[in-house]
Amino acid sequence: MGGLRLQTKFLLSMVLVSAALTLTTLLVVRHTVQQQVRSEILRDLEDSVFAFRNFQKQREETLQRSAALLADLPNVRALMTTRDAATIQDASRDLWKLGGSDLLVLADSSDRVMALQANSSEVTLHQAEDFFPRVVSSDQTRYWWYVEGHLYEIYLQDIYFGAAAENRVLGYLALGYEVDDRVTREVSRVAASEVAFRYGNAVVRSTLTASQESQLQHSQMNLPVGGRIAPDEVRLGDERFLTTTIDLSSPNLPPVRLSVMKSFDRATGFLTSLNQLLVALGLTAVLAGSILVFLISRTFIRPLDNLVAGVRALEHGDYGYALEARGGDEVSEVTGAFDRMRQSLQKTQRELLEADRLATIGRMASSISHDLRHSLAAIVANAEFLCEANLSPGQREDLYAEIRVAVNQMTELIESLLEFSRTREFLHTSFGDVRDAVNRAIQSVKAHPEFQPIPIRVTCEGTTEGQFDFKKLERALQNLLLNACEAVAQKSGQISIDLRRMGEGLEIRVSDNGPGIAEAVQGRLFEPFVSHGKENGTGMGLTVVQKILQDHGGDVVVEQTSSAGTTFKVNLPLNSSSETILVMKNAT
Repeated sequence: MGGLRLQTKFLLSMVLVSAALTLTTLLVVRHTVQQQVRSEILRDLEDSVFAFRNFQKQREETLQRSAALLADLPNVRALMTTRDAATIQDASRDLWKLGGSDLLVLADSSDRVMALQANSSEVTLHQAEDFFPRVVSSDQTRYWWYVEGHLYEIYLQDIYFGAAAENRVLGYLALGYEVDDRVTREVSRVAASEVAFRYGNAVVRSTLTASQESQLQHSQMNLPVGGRIAPDEVRLGDERFLTTTIDLSSPNLPPVRLSVMKSFDRATGFLTSLNQLLVALGLTAVLAGSILVFLISRTFIRPLDNLVAGVRALEHGDYGYALEARGGDEVSEVTGAFDRMRQSLQKTQRELLEADRLATIGRMASSISHDLRHSLAAIVANAEFLCEANLSPGQREDLYAEIRVAVNQMTELIESLLEFSRTREFLHTSFGDVRDAVNRAIQSVKAHPEFQPIPIRVTCEGTTEGQFDFKKLERALQNLLLNACEAVAQKSGQISIDLRRMGEGLEIRVSDNGPGIAEAVQGRLFEPFVSHGKENGTGMGLTVVQKILQDHGGDVVVEQTSSAGTTFKVNLPLNSSSETILVMKNAT
């Protein structure tokens, strides 16, 4: 059991260490992977922005060349010389189709819009008239125009009369393309990311979901400074994005920005399966480590188990338990030291038992010799008196009675010694009633003339029949009654015997109203040769009582003692054990 507890500690320690290492590994791996993924996403964002800039540059160059070619066409110059808005509006449709753009605007040299062609009917000539003078008045050739939810990138090209060097401007041609869903998807493919075009705080087009787009519009994001990339992290719904924003607009105009976003959660989604793999590996490591610890620990737990078993055997008095002291480790040394200590204790115990036995024999011999001498002296003295010739018959009868009393005392002492030395196998049981043994014990006590005046009351409650050695039981009860009669006063003494059935046993209480047991002998009352206040006591009476009751499977105790009296309680099983009955059958 001790080994099991120690082994449990080893296994628990192994589980805790493995669990701690697994958890630490998960946290370190997760943090490292997240940082690595973040770094890779930021690099990807830089690459995406770079790819978009190349893509945007190619589109702008294409748009710029188309605008220059259209503005340099002779028919465009001739058309602008008409200065008729209706004619120019009608003829601009063919030019718009030829340019392949989403927007075409023609204006005269006075900044008045003469024609408008757009892919959306929501864009009107009136709106162009509000926007175009501001464009012409600036020195920029590239502009962003946000109108009715549509975002256009346009290029402005002068239309000259004659050579451009002469700087005779007939009008202006603006050619542009719209940032629509198709362009947004194309930019997303080029950038390999989610993208969102924003005009001011409004999201114009994006590849996000409707809810994500709404949250992006209300989110606070790092804005680009001087067109530089500003990496940031933004949460849209339940998903985190790493984003960078670039400024596409010209100075002194409302900002047009492009946000390039990569999902951080999708990029780290594999961490879930990685964590599950690491947990599985951790559990496998814990299990394998526990088995390994169990197998290894048995090499030193087994000797400890053997040592603990030896200690427990010694606790119960077994000095011969086999101990295994193999090897030269500390456990073997402790086992060897314990074995030597056990042998030393056994030797010391034998010496103490031998000394105690000799002391007991000495006390027994002294007590017996004293009692025998006393009785023999009475016999010798009375025998000498009997030899006198002038004795009357009455005197001879008295001397004979004294000799008989001395002989009875010697016989009683010898019987007590024999009873004390006998084992349980000497019981001769039969079935009967305990009350009969009580009555016979009372009659034996009443045979003493000095005890006849003392009343003895008997009460009985329940069945008192059982399997006993009634001769020995009568002797035990007789000794208890003799002690009670000797303790009480002859005139005022009272003794009671109460028999009560308690389950499968019987309780017998022998009570008196004597002065109680002397404090000097209360702790040694049932030891042999312990007597107090009795002129002719042998000190064997209660010892014999205890021996007889223990042979029957019962016991006797002092339930209470005081100046008001003493009560002895006897616990006696009503049925003898099968072992006793078997012994009796074999003895018979």
